[in-house]
Amino acid sequence: MNHDGERAAQRRAGVTAENWGSAGVAATIPPVAMDFLRQQRMLLIGAADDAGAVWASLLTGTPGFADPTDERTIAINGRPGPEDPLAGVFETGRDLGMLAIEPQSRRRMRVNGQAVRDGHRLVVRTEQVYANCPKYIQTRDVLADAQSSPSGPARTTRELDDQQRRWITAADTFFVASHSRHGTDTSHRGGNPGFVTVTGPRQLSWPDYLGNSMYMTLGNLELDPRCGLLFLDWERGHTLHLTGQARTDWDPDRAARLPGAQRVVDFEVDRVVQIDRATALRWTFGRYSRFNPAPFGKE
Repeated sequence: MNHDGERAAQRRAGVTAENWGSAGVAATIPPVAMDFLRQQRMLLIGAADDAGAVWASLLTGTPGFADPTDERTIAINGRPGPEDPLAGVFETGRDLGMLAIEPQSRRRMRVNGQAVRDGHRLVVRTEQVYANCPKYIQTRDVLADAQSSPSGPARTTRELDDQQRRWITAADTFFVASHSRHGTDTSHRGGNPGFVTVTGPRQLSWPDYLGNSMYMTLGNLELDPRCGLLFLDWERGHTLHLTGQARTDWDPDRAARLPGAQRVVDFEVDRVVQIDRATALRWTFGRYSRFNPAPFGKE
């Protein structure tokens, strides 16, 4: 099915290719993608909760915890924990956007479909499976599981505190979940630290860089502004989940003020959930992507 939101975003961006986007994505998992999934220790997932708020979250485990059991089914040995904003939402079948990303190799793939809890597992029936280019991914290596205390209780607020604002403005990576009547999608955004701007306790924005012109995220936002963001503290395993509404600003004059920006996305926070030590995994930083736009006046 053609995604009318994607087509609208493509028209705004001047993309003229026919059937470019969801319409051209297959539902089956190729053998090479099956092998890739079985090697992963981290999956990013996105879904809407029962109230319609969209959240992005994180699942981690040992290699093999994501197991494609056939060409359209993935069994994940894990599900959102009790403090996670997506806890309990998969008791019945629900749209899911999933991103498998391997920072050390800059490889990633996206899976969109339906998910439901089956015992301790999350079972995903795929509807869209496709690889993404490695642009804007910073390399990181996974350390052995940290020997740390259990995750802390979730701290929920309506706005960002000063520490969370510093966390976001120092970030080089975040993940965004979007949703429309066509399904849910989870994607990666990366850049040099400072590419996300916090303009208030409930407002932030980021540049949209040149990508694959499929506009799956922006296409969903054309139809439904609700979305979720996830920022990771890679060294300590903390997670910062934001849900709210996003709007794409297509004004070229505003984009021209930001290095590499094709357009700008503005986000208004509805709710914030911070979970300390949400995962036992820790990562060490490698290097920034060569595609990250440098600030004006710097190479």
